[in-house]
Amino acid sequence: MQTLATIPFFKSATDLDLKPFERRCTWKKVEEGHVVVDFEDQSSDVYFLASGDVRIQIRTAGGKEVILADMRGGEFFGELAAIDGVARSANVTALTRAEICIVSASVFREMIAASPILAGNLLRLLASRIRDLNVRLLEHTVLDIRHRLYAELLRLSQPRPNAAPARIVSPPPVHHVLAARIGCRREQITRELGAMKTEGLMDRTRGAIILLQPDVLRERIADAMREAG
Repeated sequence: MQTLATIPFFKSATDLDLKPFERRCTWKKVEEGHVVVDFEDQSSDVYFLASGDVRIQIRTAGGKEVILADMRGGEFFGELAAIDGVARSANVTALTRAEICIVSASVFREMIAASPILAGNLLRLLASRIRDLNVRLLEHTVLDIRHRLYAELLRLSQPRPNAAPARIVSPPPVHHVLAARIGCRREQITRELGAMKTEGLMDRTRGAIILLQPDVLRERIADAMREAG
């Protein structure tokens, strides 16, 4: 049986008895493709992912998608509406089958008010997300598509076991997803990935994009930032 204590956000809350709050939470399983939260919904619940992946994105009136983030089991979303009561600012769709713990805004605020540890966790999380948004805003403001792609691939990557300094992006995002992440067209992603492979900066297998020279990518991003400044 799933409990709040199994969710990373709550694990450190030694100053709070979680059991009374668990009875006021709802657990739900959703299938791939299910819309968990839609743009401008008036709901204010907070969603904790016990398992599975979701995608947070915005769709324009013309149908263009802007991907803000992907989240995996252990993460949570919806806290902004719980805090300020404003309508949802993005759409959240399940990328896989997922199990979610749904906490109402009132219960969430009650737990945060009762636990300095949880309040600190929340403040650090919000600060981290703001810093990440600042970095992305800077990239979109000063970098061209090539360098934005470098930055996004590095952000998505993990160290490749036993093959340092190479890094790996697995599973490899399809081209239209990368395009939605950095604000360009799919054809531009195809062209830039082809150029990276020609230069020996990346390789691609059936299950991954391999960044062969991540330090070169970082240096190029830094150079582009300096030139823009």
